[in-house]
Amino acid sequence: MPGRLLSVPDPETRLGLRDRAILALLVACGLRRDELVRLEVRHLQLREDRWVLLDLRGKGRRIRTVPVPHWVKLLLDRWLEESGIEEGPLFRTLRKNGALGEKKPISEDLVYTLVRQSGAAIGHPDLRPHDLRRTCAKLCRKAGGDLEQIQLLLGHASIQTTERYLGTKQDLVQAVNDRIKIRLESGHDE
Repeated sequence: MPGRLLSVPDPETRLGLRDRAILALLVACGLRRDELVRLEVRHLQLREDRWVLLDLRGKGRRIRTVPVPHWVKLLLDRWLEESGIEEGPLFRTLRKNGALGEKKPISEDLVYTLVRQSGAAIGHPDLRPHDLRRTCAKLCRKAGGDLEQIQLLLGHASIQTTERYLGTKQDLVQAVNDRIKIRLESGHDE
């Protein structure tokens, strides 16, 4: 579903480039709507040889750094090059002719509408931005991501919130601690 969703906006238009970059950040970085609309060019920085969104202020005013996958950075670069944005809000409104609007950020409503319309285009008319945040968590876990790292990525204060996103349940049949092998001093493996 994420690949189909990201293919909805037309990459041959300025609007499509902006909207693809927005959807990519929601799916691959797990941003909340309010975090996305407050992004500024200054947040996108190179740290330890990788691109990140630095000092992103999230829920509860917690600050975190969000890694940006290479493919998402490429989409952001295309948007920034096409729009000519060099500072201030990363995403701005566009006029009917495709020209940039005022130097103010897009609205949370615009993000909501974009996700709803893109979801409807691929047969998911009830898709909401927060669903993409959960999708990010599940994709990270499926790719082998540690629960704690997913928690940090999403900026959750509680690991239980991250577990709810993932639908994590304890496996009592294939318990993880069954794999622990300790050699006792008596020479017998337990």
